[in-house]
Amino acid sequence: MNESSKSGFAKLAQEQTLYPQEAPAKISKKHQSMQIGVPQEIADQEKRMPIKPSSVGVLVANGHEVLVESGAGESANFSDDEYSEAGAQIAYSAKEVFECRTVLKVEPPTIKEIEMMKPGSTLISAFQAGKQNTKYLEAINKKKLIAIGYEFIEDKVGGLPLVRAMSEVAGSTVMIIAAEYLSSANNGRGVILGGITGVPPTRVVIIGAGTVAEFAARAALGHGAEVRVFDNQIYKMRRLKHSLGQEIYTSTYDEALLKKEVQEADVLIGAVRFEKGKSKMLVTEDMVMSMKPGSVIIDVSIDHGGCIETSELTNHKKPVFVKHDVTHYCVPNIASRVARTASLAISNIFTPILLEAGDCGGFDEMIYTHRWLQKGVYSYKGTLTNLALAKRFNLAFKDISLFMAARI
Repeated sequence: MNESSKSGFAKLAQEQTLYPQEAPAKISKKHQSMQIGVPQEIADQEKRMPIKPSSVGVLVANGHEVLVESGAGESANFSDDEYSEAGAQIAYSAKEVFECRTVLKVEPPTIKEIEMMKPGSTLISAFQAGKQNTKYLEAINKKKLIAIGYEFIEDKVGGLPLVRAMSEVAGSTVMIIAAEYLSSANNGRGVILGGITGVPPTRVVIIGAGTVAEFAARAALGHGAEVRVFDNQIYKMRRLKHSLGQEIYTSTYDEALLKKEVQEADVLIGAVRFEKGKSKMLVTEDMVMSMKPGSVIIDVSIDHGGCIETSELTNHKKPVFVKHDVTHYCVPNIASRVARTASLAISNIFTPILLEAGDCGGFDEMIYTHRWLQKGVYSYKGTLTNLALAKRFNLAFKDISLFMAARI
């Protein structure tokens, strides 16, 4: 080989060192057997269960230990025997369940329940900002928990899987509720939801064009009702029409037009999900006063404060009240009305997440290696990591990405 060839190879080798070089990818720890505790819900009228018996069987088959508090699944029609046969251990005290390294539940735990948890454990539950206070977050931080909120969890494409699932359930259920309270048996207008030959259909007005609206509209159209949807986001209304596969009446919030439609509505549904700050009253009391006697209002937005001025929080034991001759249904956890269906939906979302956490070596490792899960973490080992909550409760905040960067 001559000198020029040698120098050419040497030059090429030197140039190659300037390019980015391959490096071994960071890999997570090996599979970790997790201990998952599922306590009984003590919140008033909460009937949902976060995991179904068959999912327990899958988790146990993958080497995880699941403790279910006795009676936890009864309100969703899951017996202790079903969980036991699937491989779960039945615990007869809440303390035993809350001492598990991972606690999975639906409603946020009480401060007393948080005190039973071991420091550094993982808590997965709803947060429900409207019901919480500073003391609750201070209790979470004091225990240095990894706290993951249902309503904050995102999937790989940026969606909110838990929020959407419960919105689907609520949207499908509201028309059943509307039909119930329109009937003469409940002192309603005495009209059928929809219409028959020779009789004009009932009119359903929906405020909001999100997931609740989509499923409510589909159910209403299926009954033959006339549906009208109001929202200020054109893309949401366009997407709604595409999802339904047919043209429906849609409009932005034109006050004069909205007032006219509310006045003629048999059913008014508040289905607005407010993304920033407090809720806004889109339907005034004057509009409600103009409605037909015996008509029905269902304010699904009530857990965020509601979007109808006359709305007041109700519950499953006393779900309705009458104001200005209009029946108001303002139960915040509508999905709990069909607890088994809602439980199956929640379980189907969490089972693969729990399995993946085990494969990663636990939730701490999964948060590190799966950026899409980080949005769900609102408190990480003693520090609030959700900016919106930090501002709302005037607490110190630190971006979770800084914790993750410190581990590299």
